[in-house]
Amino acid sequence: MLYSGLCSITFRQLSVDEIIALCQKAGIDGIEWGGDVHVPPGDLDLALSVKKRTEAAGLKLCSYGSYYRCNHESEPFSNVLETADTLGAPIIRVWAGQKGSADASAEDREEVSEYLRRAVIAARELNITIALEYHGGTLTDTQASALQLLNEVGLPELKLYWQPRTGGEFRNDLIERDAVLPHLSHVHCFNWGPAGWQDRRPLLDGTQQWQAYLEPIRNLAGERFIIIEFVKDDSTEQFLEDAQVLHSLLKHNDIP
Repeated sequence: MLYSGLCSITFRQLSVDEIIALCQKAGIDGIEWGGDVHVPPGDLDLALSVKKRTEAAGLKLCSYGSYYRCNHESEPFSNVLETADTLGAPIIRVWAGQKGSADASAEDREEVSEYLRRAVIAARELNITIALEYHGGTLTDTQASALQLLNEVGLPELKLYWQPRTGGEFRNDLIERDAVLPHLSHVHCFNWGPAGWQDRRPLLDGTQQWQAYLEPIRNLAGERFIIIEFVKDDSTEQFLEDAQVLHSLLKHNDIP
């Protein structure tokens, strides 16, 4: 089953209550609350308050978007985990270090693998999943490196988010999506041009690609969120439009 979602960091300038109201207006199913602005790690009173407000609005807490880097420079993972647990988030999104795969040494990879391994084991005790975001400048910057990292960690509970590669080719995006299917948690949804997040376009213009992206994901067991991440001009009106396009995609409806 696929659900619609929003990354709260899409609108860092909005308050928690404003984001909740916007999601209600858009008919969005759930929110991935970000750890940099809206629910910082360690603020458990705030996390509990956001959980209550989100659920009272009839919205799901699909994930916690942390910025845990899985290395010795990161803050203690216990802060991130306790916050996610208090928030009621079933998945914690993390980043794989702070070096791209071409620049990372064997020691860098081992450090990230070990910190990830510890995080997965700790989260397992609370029935929370750890999932890696595809991101430039980390060890998930290529499909090969991301899958290698899963093997290096060696724990099947570790999952991957999926999203199209910035500036990637559609054919290669499909190949990468297929490789991720056995490990897929959620999907970050956007329509960006070759310049990435600085080249944001209406989701309507990318419906043909997204129809293809989502087709095999529909057939997977379990529940997943297709989470809108960033919109053209940081516009709430654009988000409302993109949300309606996403609803149509999820329902197999014709796009208006």
